[in-house]
Formats: sequence, C-alpha cells, structure tokens
Amino acid sequence: MSYLVLARKYRPKNFSEMVGQSHVVQALGNALGTGRLHHAYLFTGTRGVGKTTVSRILAKSLNCTGIDGLGGITAQPCGVCDACRDIDSGRFVDYTELDAASNRGVDEIAQLLEQAVYKPVVGRFKVFMIDEVHMLTNTAFNAMLKTLEEPPDYLKFVLATTDPQKVPATVLSRCLQFNLRPMAPETVLEHLVHVLAIENVPAEPQALRLLSRAARGSMRDALSLTDQAIAFGSGQLDEASVRVMLGSVDRSYVFRLLDALARGDGRTVVETSEVLRLNGLSAASTLEEMATILQRMAVLQAVPGIGASDDDTDPEIVETARLAHAMPADETQLLYSLCLHGRGELGLAPDEYAGLTMVLLRLLAFKPSATVEPAAVGAQPVAVRPAPGSAAEPVKKSLPEPGEAPVASRYTAAQVAPVKRLTDPHQAVSTQEVPALPLTAFNESNGASAHADVKPIAINSEAPAVPAETPIQPSAAIGTESVSFDDVWERIVNQMVASESIAALTRELALQSQLCGRSESLWTLRVERESLNQAAAREKLQTALQVELAEPDLRLVVELGAVTDTPARRNSAALVERQRAAELLIQNDPFVQDMIREWGARVVPGSIKSVSP
Repeated sequence: MSYLVLARKYRPKNFSEMVGQSHVVQALGNALGTGRLHHAYLFTGTRGVGKTTVSRILAKSLNCTGIDGLGGITAQPCGVCDACRDIDSGRFVDYTELDAASNRGVDEIAQLLEQAVYKPVVGRFKVFMIDEVHMLTNTAFNAMLKTLEEPPDYLKFVLATTDPQKVPATVLSRCLQFNLRPMAPETVLEHLVHVLAIENVPAEPQALRLLSRAARGSMRDALSLTDQAIAFGSGQLDEASVRVMLGSVDRSYVFRLLDALARGDGRTVVETSEVLRLNGLSAASTLEEMATILQRMAVLQAVPGIGASDDDTDPEIVETARLAHAMPADETQLLYSLCLHGRGELGLAPDEYAGLTMVLLRLLAFKPSATVEPAAVGAQPVAVRPAPGSAAEPVKKSLPEPGEAPVASRYTAAQVAPVKRLTDPHQAVSTQEVPALPLTAFNESNGASAHADVKPIAINSEAPAVPAETPIQPSAAIGTESVSFDDVWERIVNQMVASESIAALTRELALQSQLCGRSESLWTLRVERESLNQAAAREKLQTALQVELAEPDLRLVVELGAVTDTPARRNSAALVERQRAAELLIQNDPFVQDMIREWGARVVPGSIKSVSP
C-alpha cells in the first residue's frame, strides 16, 4: 500500500479534531446546532490553517445522515454514513470543489452556476466550494453575484482565500466571513507530539520546537516538514539533523551575540559573525532569530515574570531571562530596531556577512559603555571615546601587556584547534584530529592559572558572576578619606546582588545608579535613564538597603542626571580586564607557544573564557 503523508493522514475529520481554530469551530457549531445557517461562508487565512478542511467538515455536517441513516444537520458528523465517507474521499456528487487559481474565467463560473438550478441528487444540500476565490476575474465575480446573493434553499456557497483584500466588497458583503488564524508554535508543537506518539516515531523536544517555529503558523507545513525530517533522520527526529535540514541558525550563536552585545564585547561579536560565515549560516536568519529573542527579552523587561507560563523544559527560556536582566531595556529596543532594519540592508552590503557585522557593531557605536574589545587576536584594545561626564573616565584601568604578570586568582578555559600532523615524511601533510589534551598554565609569580583543551569546538561558558566582597560598614567608611562614595556603593550593591536580595528592575536600578550623597539617614542616588526611576523599584531598593545595613530609618531619594561612575560600569571594566588577562595567560604559556610553533596549532577564537577559581 502506498504511503500517505502525515498532512493528509491526520487531516481533521470533524470539528473536535480541529486544532487552533476554536473561535471558528464554536461559531459554526452553534449555528449548526440552532439551525441558523447562512447561505454563503468566506474562510480567510494563510496557507495550511484549515480553510479547505473546515469546508469539508461543514459539508459533512449539512449532509450527514447518522449511523442509522435517520440523522439530520449536526455539528458532529458521524463519519461513517455514505455522505461523510464520500465527502472525505472526494466523490460526493453534491459537493463540488473549484480551484479558482486554474478556473478563474467567467466560462468556468457560468458552468458551475448552471448546476445550481438542479436539486441535490443524494444529499440534503448542494455545496459549492471555491478555493483561492480572489483569483477570479472581475467578470467572473460579476457573473456569480446574483446567485451568491439569493441562492436556492438547498445551495450553500463556501469561499476560501489567502488574500481577502482582492475580493470585491460586493462579494464580501454577501458572505459570513471567518478568519482562520496562524497557529502558535506551542499549538503546533503539541499537535506534533500527539501525531508522532501515534506514529511511534522518537523525537527530541528541541527538534520539534524547531519544526514548530519553521512552520510559521501552518499545520500543514509543520506536518510536511516533519515528514521530511523523519526521512532525513532515518526514522527519528533529533535536533542536529533537523537543524541541518532546515538550515536554521543555532540559537547558541544568537545568545552568544546578544551576551557579547550586552557586555560591549566587540571581539566576540566579530568572531561569532566570522563563524557564521565559515559555517554558511544565513545572515538574514540570524537577524530574524535575534529579533525573536529580543522581543521576548523586551516583554520580560517590561512585565517581569510574564514568561512563567512558558515551557519550563525549553533551555532557551532561562537564557532569555538572563539576557533580559543583563541588557538595559533601552538597548534591547534599539537592537531590536536595528535587527529589523538591518535585514533590509543586507542586500545593499558588499556581502551579507559584512552587512550582519555592521548591524551588530552599530549597537556598540551607540552603546554608552567605555571599552570595546578588539576583534583581532593580539591587537591592542580599542577604546571608545566616552561622552563628557560618562563612566568611562573614572574606570580607566590599564591591561597587562605581553610579558607582564596577568591578574591573579583567576582560572581560564580555552581550546586549541586540530593541528596538522605529518604521518609520513614522504607523503603529503594530512589533517587529523588530535585527542583532547589537558593543558594547564601556571604563573609562579602571582599564582594565576589557565586551562586549555585540544578540541575543535569552542567552549560556550557563561561569564563569571561578580564575587561578593567582604561586608563593610558604610556609615564608618564614608567618612574616611581613603574610601569614596563610589567604592562604598559598589561594594554594597555587589553584596546585595551576590545574596540575591535584589532582582530584576531593582537590581538594575542599583547597578546603574551612582551614590551622590548621604546626610544622616537620607541616601541620594542618581540615574541617567528615567525608565529605571520607578516607585516600586525605589521602595524595594530602600527596603533591601535597610536590611543590608541594619538601618531601619534609612530613606532613599533617586534623581535624574548624568552619572560618572556606577557599579555596572565598574563590573564591566573588571570583566574586560579579566578576559584580557586570561587571553594573555593562554597566549604566553610555553606549551601553547610550542604547539603553535611546531605543530601549526591555533587557539580557537572566542574559546578563552575567564572563570572563577
């Protein structure tokens, strides 16, 4: 027996099997149950959402005779009577489907309307279904107007179109219109899980999520892609094979780009863009995926906790929430706009990857941070000239030059790419993967350590959290000359962040603010963005400070203005310094230098990450 594709095998046979169109099912079900039937229906929507399926179910509901042959009009066709079986198989004489894309002239419509004068042969109603009705010519529309307005009692019109804007208003006014909506990825995912469970096909959840998003609201496309993925994966669905089949961009690259943009890490941005080019991944798809993640981040920033109802098994939700806290809301909106407009600029660029890189670097040009790492390995840091009064000036810290001792008390992880090994002196050089080799670098002068593995895949570890400092008593320290307001505020904020006593917008308010003064129990903070100065955030921060400092009478005032130093900017500068020191530690290691010199090895760009001991 020939194979029946999933899209046809699992086409709904009744309204209860319809997925994602409850508003249409409810309206038609109530109309059929009460007998308030219109003579013409118009179903609109994108491809694969169920327009033809609803038309066939409606025809069965009008002509179903029940299991015993005595049934009438019903919202739940039996599916076993002659009328139901014939309509499903496409041979019911009183149900006519006309494809207006290939039968769009007045002659074809006239021929169809000639059948309207004859009563049904075996059914209760004649049903004329015209698919892609917007393709009809103006004369064809005019020819059917009179019959469409006042058809015989036994005749029902069902029209379907993907472009209702092209249907004349004279036709729209004669029809009862229903808009079938594109289905949400979660709805498509749930249906795919149900179908594959019946088919007994093993599938990874992340592979099904990729298929659900790739369907873009079309259940037919989702089932067709699933058929293709099953064939591609030899009877099973795994994330790697589905991603290769779809040619989609691995979202780990997208999260890496967004994390680098949040930290102002220009080096990682450029290197990741180069990796996308080497792997042949679409620049347009990258920007599209970034826009999708940024939209979710913006929702989380505006309404914290709104994503709590999402699928907890999706690992991308946690990473999206982390980035939503790491990137300010105004930068999220700016980058979202740049991604949308950047897709249109890719065709104007010398090549699409150059266009992608420029779109990503454009945010760094507007970003108010102090330093952006250089893209080329071994190049000197490129300093972005800060605006007068910005936080860049007080956070100028020199990075260690080659040969100097790196920063102590930090470990570093890196990887070295496969090297070329000469297997025979008389043969050509062949490239072989070298097994993973543990590499440990240690600097005796300051105790700094580094670790590297000989692997072809770069590590994608997260940046370390800012370590908690030793608690201090700010009331005593502020009065001394050796400790400034900025030093005190940095330590207090980092303590509260490490203890998780502040979160979300309250944490951002603390990190992005500057302590300007303290008079008895009144603390004055200053922020640059009005979006951070919200009453709820101020009250939560005040309560956290009262608990942290054991001062129940402490009062907090937040004003708007230019800031010169904040904990966030200090943390960002410290992170850049640690990353630079980590790279120097690996590059200056004698074993790494020997491998590069003797074996032609290279450190995988972006694989060196500073980690806490």
